[in-house]
Amino acid sequence: MIRILIAEDQGMVRDALATLLGMEPDMQIVAQVATGDEIVSAAQAARPDVALLDVEMPGTDGLSAAAVLHRELPGCHLLILTTFGRPGYLRRAMDSGASGFVLKDGPVEDLVRAIHQILGGRKVIDPTLAAAALSTGPNPLSVRERDVLTAATDGSTVAEIAGRLYLSEGTVRNYLSAAIGKTGTRNRLEATRTATDNGWI
Repeated sequence: MIRILIAEDQGMVRDALATLLGMEPDMQIVAQVATGDEIVSAAQAARPDVALLDVEMPGTDGLSAAAVLHRELPGCHLLILTTFGRPGYLRRAMDSGASGFVLKDGPVEDLVRAIHQILGGRKVIDPTLAAAALSTGPNPLSVRERDVLTAATDGSTVAEIAGRLYLSEGTVRNYLSAAIGKTGTRNRLEATRTATDNGWI
């Protein structure tokens, strides 16, 4: 029996996934969570064979949780299931130890097949997304540049970002300037939009 954890913040989608996968003769839903902060503790308690993780969730995002799960529960196969087909998300998912990246708009048969494939040691990646990721190239931003841009997405001032990240205002400005240059944009608003659209932050 394949033990599955579902991490999805939308209740209707989570319930539908649990119902559909629970109808498979060789699958059992052992845990369901609605926030990213619950993923790791729920997986540690339930010991699933497969964790289905949404990308954008309240609290810790699914990709960050995937990295922790990969480190702490290496026997758990990670399958990212999302509506966000951003090339940067795919790269981050693979870097986090995920075995697959599937878009939510596919039929449940594709999801069931993907679960069996990753348990068989294969990587499963939506082909359209894979092509987009190859054409986009790697994330040009450093970890700190990503942190600063992420903190800037809510319109925070340089001083507020500096306080939140324990950096000097000058350092924040330098990171923002570098991120603007690397994304080929004119200001930090455009830089955060470009980075978000590509899944770099």
